Amino acid sequence: MEKSEVLALVDKGEMLPLMEEFYTIQGEGYHKGTAAYFIRVGGCDVGCHWCDVKESWNAATHPPTHVDHIVDNAARYSDTIVITGGEPLTWDMNPLTQKLKAKGLKIHIETSGAYPLTGTWDWICLSPKKMKLPKEEVYQKAHELKVIIYNRHDFTFAEEQAAKVNENCILYLQPEWSKREKMIPEIVDYVMKHPKWKVSLQTHKYLNIP
Repeated sequence: MEKSEVLALVDKGEMLPLMEEFYTIQGEGYHKGTAAYFIRVGGCDVGCHWCDVKESWNAATHPPTHVDHIVDNAARYSDTIVITGGEPLTWDMNPLTQKLKAKGLKIHIETSGAYPLTGTWDWICLSPKKMKLPKEEVYQKAHELKVIIYNRHDFTFAEEQAAKVNENCILYLQPEWSKREKMIPEIVDYVMKHPKWKVSLQTHKYLNIP
């Protein structure tokens, strides 16, 4: 296939820069502890300095893969699919989610919300970043808000973000992994004082699984 043809299909969301795909246990947020098939899509310009998958940022380093192939792989493993990145909303998610839905699968997304919401989702985990704030429509449709706590100022940011989501959105504070020993006690104290929040941990890292 010519490069121009591939780029056209990527623009339409019919091919995506696939970084990796794997079957594992969801480690974070509301669905932690449940089995799910993860599809990690390359490409992100949000630029979190503490990002633990910086290799996902450059979409050009990940092979454009047809969504039919991605869907066929996913359907063999689980009825719950998690689309993550990178920033998956960099791309048009409609073709991928339509094909996953046609297989009767439940589809979750983990997103910063920095781009317009495309695709059909059973669960939207919004993890906003200061560098590039979410679009209004993502705030309104998010099922859970997961704010990463790297320092004390992030509690203020968390409250600013909580004020923007819908009233049914579940609120989580999650320590950035490298700061967990310092920030977990502060998060616990904060949640006890502000019980609308819940604590989220990267339990998959404690369990030593992907």
